[in-house]
Order: sequence, then C-alpha cells, then structure tokens
Amino acid sequence: MKTLFFILGFLMLQSVVNAQPPIGSFAPDISLPNANGQVVQLSSLKGKVVVLDFWASWCGPCRISNREMVKVYQQFKDKGLEVYAVSIDVNKKAWTNAVKKDNISWLQVIDTKAANGNELTQTWNLRYIPSTFLIDKEGRIVAGGLQHDELEKWLKRML
Repeated sequence: MKTLFFILGFLMLQSVVNAQPPIGSFAPDISLPNANGQVVQLSSLKGKVVVLDFWASWCGPCRISNREMVKVYQQFKDKGLEVYAVSIDVNKKAWTNAVKKDNISWLQVIDTKAANGNELTQTWNLRYIPSTFLIDKEGRIVAGGLQHDELEKWLKRML
C-alpha cells in the first residue's frame, strides 16, 4: 500500500513539475510568422480576451475543433475575442489549405519546428493537440483544456 501511495505521489509531483504555465500567471509570449511571413506576437493582443489554440492540419481532432471554434469566434469576435492559433505543421501548404477548407478567419501563425519539440512546446508543455488556453485582457492565463461548451461559458462571463 505504501508503494502505491509513493507512486501516486510521484505521479502527482510529476504532473505539477510538467504543468503548463500556471493558471493566473502571465502567458509566455509567442512570436511567430503568419501565412504572409509577418511575425505576430501573442502579447500584441493585450486588451482582448484571447483563445490560444495549438493545432495542426493533419490532426483529426484539431479539424473537428476548428469547426466548433468557427461558431464560437463568430459569436464573440465583435465583443473583444481574438484567437491566436499556432499551427505545428511542417508543411505550410497543408496548413494554408486547412485554414481555407475549415473557413478559419482568425489569426493564424505557424511554427514548423514545433512538431519535433522545441522551446515553444517545452514552455507550454504541449503533450497533445488540440490544446487551448484562455487568456484574459491583461495577458493572464485563466483556463486551459476547455471544451467548446465550457469555453462559451467562460467567454459569456468575460466579455
């Protein structure tokens, strides 16, 4: 029994050590190029409520999430919502085709090196995609891993 508690305690400690930036902390800045090569910083969106969304064109669950996010974005974009979507695609053409096919109209940037792990994936401790974070107008992380129905509830309170 002691061994089981030790293992559970170790796993809980590991989950804390490996956690994404903590809820309540300021979101680490991201600076990545959009489809035109213009670098866009996450911090440039301060003053808006931001959904930070990590995804890829080859990820089935991400593409389903995109369809849901289209609805959420349409509902809240005029109230101060912005989405900063980070693609971890290696193939830029596949990314731009997915953006077009999924009718995505929000801000898109790409990190072609993230798929193999890099500073961005380590900073945000990305273990799976899609991964989303909700950031308030001051730039603090208020939630992570929200399903779209939960996201809508948060946005109704925040906007």
